[in-house]
Amino acid sequence: MQIKPLSDRVVLKAVEAEETTKSGLILAGSAQEKPQISEVVAVGPGGLVDGKEVEMTVAVGERVITNQYAGTKVKIDGTEYSVVRVGDILATVE
Repeated sequence: MQIKPLSDRVVLKAVEAEETTKSGLILAGSAQEKPQISEVVAVGPGGLVDGKEVEMTVAVGERVITNQYAGTKVKIDGTEYSVVRVGDILATVE
């Protein structure tokens, strides 16, 4: 099954959290932070939204940072995705 976002929406897939610290300590699952870095899986067409022209500024494959609780979570074929508005994306990661 494939997700196709509408309007100014973007589909994101969370990037796996680091399991070790920079010093080499292995973190237990409960000690790991929820990842805020996600990979863009699909991008809507943009266009006219609420009377304003919205330009899509991200592309499939880019890594982005969002608010921790932004968007709507959906689980498809065992994979969890977030559907967010392009305005909820705070930055890109290079």
